[in-house]
Amino acid sequence: MTTLVIDASVAVKWVVQEAGTPDALALRKAKLAAPDLIIPECANILWKKHRLSQLTFAQASAAAQLLERADIELVAMGAQLHRATELAIELDHPAYDCFYIALALDKGCTFVTADQRLLRKAQQSSRKDVAGAILDLEQAAALV
Repeated sequence: MTTLVIDASVAVKWVVQEAGTPDALALRKAKLAAPDLIIPECANILWKKHRLSQLTFAQASAAAQLLERADIELVAMGAQLHRATELAIELDHPAYDCFYIALALDKGCTFVTADQRLLRKAQQSSRKDVAGAILDLEQAAALV
């Protein structure tokens, strides 16, 4: 079974109906992994959606409970610190997003994101390993 590294932009779509939700749900057929950073990132997205009145307190709380039970292999971030830092500098992109790419490179698998800015930066990288390790949500859903 194929392993995919996913980020919070994908996972939140499982519990909040928005553009890309059907593609995100399709990925649940694959084996999924993520740096444990995904946990606070999902919480932050749910908080922000509540703050912007896109979710009620009850909806945000229920979404968090569902995400707690998601079948994702959570990987401690420490082993990716060096590589994520280098990627952040090379891509000129925030380091926390680069942990996902670093994990995908370490595991030799594909990273899937709905974050278009990160996707563009990685796909435009002069490093073939980085550019080839990332797919957008729609592309990835077509493969599973």
